[in-house]
Parts: sequence; C-alpha cells; structure tokens
Amino acid sequence: MTKEQHIRKVYGRRQGRPLRVKRQDAMDILYPQLALSKDELKQDNTLAPHSLFKNFDVKNPMIVEIGFGHGEFLRNNMLKHPKTGFIGAEPFINGVSSFLKNIRDDDHGNIRIFMDDAITLLKSLKDNSLDGIYVLNPDPWPKSRHHKRRMISQSNLSEFARVLKKDAFLIMTTDLDDLAEWMCAQASRHPDFDWTAQSSSDWNTPPQDWYQTRYEKKGEDVGRTQSYLSFRRI
Repeated sequence: MTKEQHIRKVYGRRQGRPLRVKRQDAMDILYPQLALSKDELKQDNTLAPHSLFKNFDVKNPMIVEIGFGHGEFLRNNMLKHPKTGFIGAEPFINGVSSFLKNIRDDDHGNIRIFMDDAITLLKSLKDNSLDGIYVLNPDPWPKSRHHKRRMISQSNLSEFARVLKKDAFLIMTTDLDDLAEWMCAQASRHPDFDWTAQSSSDWNTPPQDWYQTRYEKKGEDVGRTQSYLSFRRI
C-alpha cells in the first residue's frame, strides 16, 4: 500500500444519532450482501466494475454516485434502470442505513455500496470503465482553509476522467451559489471535460427525467436555487 493510500481521509462525523431497529436490521442483513470492502478495492486501477454484479457484462452501463446521502436519487435510478450497475459511495452510516432500509423489498441486484471515501473506489476501477458519475449536493466546506477538502478539485477530476468513458457524463448539483461557481470553474478548467450547457437557463434546469430528492425540495421551499452542472468527458 502506498503513502497516498494511507492518507485518504473522510472528514466530519461518520455517524449521527443511534440507528433505529429497522435501520440496524438493514445494516445487519443487507449491508454484508451489498457492501464493497477496502480489501476488494486495491487502488491499482484494475477493477472492472461489471465484475461486481452477477450476470453483468461489459455492455451493461456502469454509474457511480458519490455521496448519495439517504439514497433517494440512487434508489430511483436503480429501480428505473435494472440493466445498469450502480455503485454508491457514502461514508456516513445514517445515510447508508436509511438507503438499505428503503430498498429491502426491492430487487437490488444492480446496486453495490461503499461506506467510505469515494476516491478509494475510483482509484480501484479500470480506465474508461464508467458511463457516468453523479456528485449531488456535496459538502461545501465553506471556510477558505477547508476548500482543499471539497470533492471537486483538479486532482479528483483527473481521477474522474480516467475512469469515465469517452462522452460519459459528470453531473454535479448544489443549491449554494459559491459552490456552484467553484465546481463549474474547476470542471471548466480541466482539459478532459466539456460543459454541455447551451444557455444560461441550463444552469438551473434539471437534466431530463430528473428525480427531485427531499433535500432538494426542502431547499427549494426556503428559496434556494438548485444548480445543475452537466459535463461530458472529452
């Protein structure tokens, strides 16, 4: 293991309030079936994501959602697109347990989860192996001295670009203007991404067939405007 692999760190709390019975049951029963372990993720750029799913091959689309929160968006996608493999990365147990509780009665053969830092996952995947990445409402880390902790950075974008196929998508959202400007500027500066917006209205227009989460609706109700930043891997 390299020095880079040793210093990966998730900031903030890993757990909030204690889990209720149904969430704990989901963690006890479903988590061992769907979770990726750090032992499986070698961070050597060799893992084929379709190999993580039964009866999937290289023709099945593969999508990663980074920081899926309570998993509403992820669940909607996995149910709507059963032939697509989804890998969700979320370091916080309360969100993971909520997601697992909600999918217990669903067909979940096309979902895997990693309850840790998403970059560890991406560093394990093969080049040109993903059809898309979602980064929805990431932690803003508003203080200037903490900006280095933000998910969208030049180094992380280079890792995104490595694992994404040509013309694959990177979709980022936030309801904070400062963070929207940061993410847009970072991705626009990166040589491997092209912003797909054609007009200023595209900034505030959700992509086709979008699923609005409770978090997004809550922000809308108090007057915050969601920004939708869609980029293409070139």
